Amino acid sequence: MTITYLKRGKPEADRAEDDARTAEVVAATLKDIEARGDVAVRELAVKFDKYDRESYRLSPEEIEAIIAKVSPQDLEDIKFAQAQVKNFAQAQRDSMLDIEVETLPGVILGHKNIPVQSVGCYVPGGKFPMVASAHMSVATAKVAGVPRIVACTPPFNGEPNPGVIAAMHLGGADEIYVLGGIQAVGAMAIGTESIAPVHLLVGPGNAFVAEAKRQLFGRVGIDLFAGPTETMVIADESATDAELCATDLLGQAEHGYNSPCVLLTNSEKLARETLSEIDRLLTILPTADTARVSWQDYGEVIVCDTYEEMLEVADDIASEHVQVMTDRDDWFLEHMTCYGALFLGPRTNVANGDKVIGTNHTLPTKKAGRYTGGLWVGKYLKTHSYQKVTTDEAAAMIGAYGSRLCLLEGFVGHAEQCNVRVRRYGGINVPYGEAAPVQTPEPTA
Repeated sequence: MTITYLKRGKPEADRAEDDARTAEVVAATLKDIEARGDVAVRELAVKFDKYDRESYRLSPEEIEAIIAKVSPQDLEDIKFAQAQVKNFAQAQRDSMLDIEVETLPGVILGHKNIPVQSVGCYVPGGKFPMVASAHMSVATAKVAGVPRIVACTPPFNGEPNPGVIAAMHLGGADEIYVLGGIQAVGAMAIGTESIAPVHLLVGPGNAFVAEAKRQLFGRVGIDLFAGPTETMVIADESATDAELCATDLLGQAEHGYNSPCVLLTNSEKLARETLSEIDRLLTILPTADTARVSWQDYGEVIVCDTYEEMLEVADDIASEHVQVMTDRDDWFLEHMTCYGALFLGPRTNVANGDKVIGTNHTLPTKKAGRYTGGLWVGKYLKTHSYQKVTTDEAAAMIGAYGSRLCLLEGFVGHAEQCNVRVRRYGGINVPYGEAAPVQTPEPTA
């Protein structure tokens, strides 16, 4: 097995050190929000976003005035994108059925899919106004039937971004706050004097937002660990070229200064051509100042001998976005197990997935694709089971099994819950604290 790194990113130890510093800052900030509520949130908003106002919640009149600034074409584009996201989310929701089955005569089991009752949707916007993130979180929550949807986004260039606010409002947000960063997710999860806490936090964000969600998990639910974006291009010489590979890598590297981007190939020729093409594109890309840092610190080029090796490396890295451009794209679809989302074939690209095609762009990062998929309508639903016993015969029969199994574990009180049903509905006088007999009790008249 031969795996060659033509380029490596920042060592794991350095990345871990960065994470530790972030965790320390986040912990102190969340503690401050819990202690001082709105006062702390305001101080943080002024410090980090240079933004102060009497109330950070937008009024209906303000929302209407802000949306009026969006051009008719931009508004139509937002509505089109939301329609795609809602249509796919609705199809997913329709696949999730409530069930009720009679597993034994008189024994009925079932489950219901119940929406989370309140959700906090974080929409990033400090460096770029992430209009699409509102579709992914707010609109999908609406399809799921969440009764209270809170949305937060930071100011952009000193004021609410009209496109983001329009997307939040059209998506179905009930409350919109112009707040960003740790203060936004902290306020939504912990609650303040002016913001009632939510039950679930969703949405992507920078390293500080992702760490805040991680630390808040347990107090509230979270969708997944969605930190700085990651992308991987799996390519061979048969289906693509260096320009496509380089463009797809830098298209995600421009997100921030710490966005991992990996080329995985079995062609050293393609790898070296892509490295040259990246250098060329960085001379003309308007966002090169950001993309160059991500590529320098987090970019990697990995050359393997075989497709099987490429598959193994891809599953180990478990990248958020995986662009596959090979002569066997469906083979990767069939065999890959750890990733956020797949983008198959040269006609497909991550940007369409991020903005408009209909799948959700809030996806697992930092290897979380090993144990979870991305945000989808099901994340807003809780599957709750129920059971009911409708006949005396079933109550006595299940009770007898339950009695014996409880005493097997030493739970006498548990066993008595079963025994009292055996006595009442089966007509057998089981002594207190003893196991019900193996014979199925005769039902009472």
